[in-house]
Amino acid sequence: GGRGRNRMLATKARTVSSVSKTVTRSLATQAPVVPRILDRRENETGPGGRGSDAGLKVAVFGASGMLGRYVCSHLGTNGFMTSIANRGDDLEMRFLKPMFELGRSRFVFYSPRDRDSMAEVIADSDLVINMTGKYYETKHLVEKKSFPYLDYTTNYSFQEANIEIPKTIAELCTEMQVDNLIHVSSINASSDTNSTWTKTKFEGEMAVREAFPWATVVRPSQMFGHEDRLLNWFANSAQRLPVVPMFEGGHALTQPVYAVDVADAIQKIVDAPDKFEGRTVDCFGPQDYSYKELAAFVYDITGQQPNIVDVPKDAAKAVAKGFNLLGSPMLTPDMVDLWTEDFIPSMTQEEYDAQPTKDKIFTFKDLDIEATPIQKIAFNYLHRFREGGHFSLEKGYH
Repeated sequence: GGRGRNRMLATKARTVSSVSKTVTRSLATQAPVVPRILDRRENETGPGGRGSDAGLKVAVFGASGMLGRYVCSHLGTNGFMTSIANRGDDLEMRFLKPMFELGRSRFVFYSPRDRDSMAEVIADSDLVINMTGKYYETKHLVEKKSFPYLDYTTNYSFQEANIEIPKTIAELCTEMQVDNLIHVSSINASSDTNSTWTKTKFEGEMAVREAFPWATVVRPSQMFGHEDRLLNWFANSAQRLPVVPMFEGGHALTQPVYAVDVADAIQKIVDAPDKFEGRTVDCFGPQDYSYKELAAFVYDITGQQPNIVDVPKDAAKAVAKGFNLLGSPMLTPDMVDLWTEDFIPSMTQEEYDAQPTKDKIFTFKDLDIEATPIQKIAFNYLHRFREGGHFSLEKGYH
């Protein structure tokens, strides 16, 4: 009898200890992304959760990009049947497959220059998300009759990537009577700029609104995150280049936004698309920085000590022309134009809040999203640039 009581007391103690650890862990970490539909519903196949049917079919263009992968993760987590446009090799998209329950994703090959193939992606979707875009004009080799018989020419220009493709998607949505369209533009999209990328983003936004007037336009500022070309650019430049160029002293301002926060905003629009028809959602971080300040922040984390050189804009663009011949250039002439102009919202948060309700431009505040500061995320993916790795400064690891 005594032995049985001791065994029961020991089991009870282990249970209390386990519960205590669980409570401590839940208080110490952020809540994970979990499906909103937790239980299997009536007449539904599958176990519920990720295997649920959200009741909405979504088509996604630009799924393999930095933002696209987070948007797909949200769609897969919540049981949306998703058609994913793929213009490359099947293996280029395979990292998206585990985000979806078996049978909840549909990968469709298409060409941006083939209207019928784009219509095949959209098919019977209720909502379309367009996140296509490129920070440089892609190049390819073409044959020519004279020596050296090959020419290196532009494949997809900014004009095609940022205006013509989004316009075609919007026109197809109208023709195929798609209920809603979410188009991702840029917070600095403007006709008054030296950057061709920024200008074409603005013209693409206008073309989408003309072709599909009730489209929801999401306009993020520069995004940061594990795959970014902002904070990673400074660290990579210190690693690969003899000097790190600071265009016009790096005094232009930017207000970086966490890519996952933008994906959260898009998911909230997907959950209630009618509420956001014809509206604009501006996504920006909690604080603005100059590029010079961002460089100092990055190098404080990585411990790199590069030679930072102030480069006049014209000289930087001349050097960038050489980089622009590479497949994925670290530097382009248009990037120099982009980084010498402010990349920030046109209003303060208070001015956004004071807008009339009818034509109000929404922000994270309206979507109940708290913008994540770069200090909370940057270390997670920048410490790999440290010489010796994460633990190089700790005793006993070297």
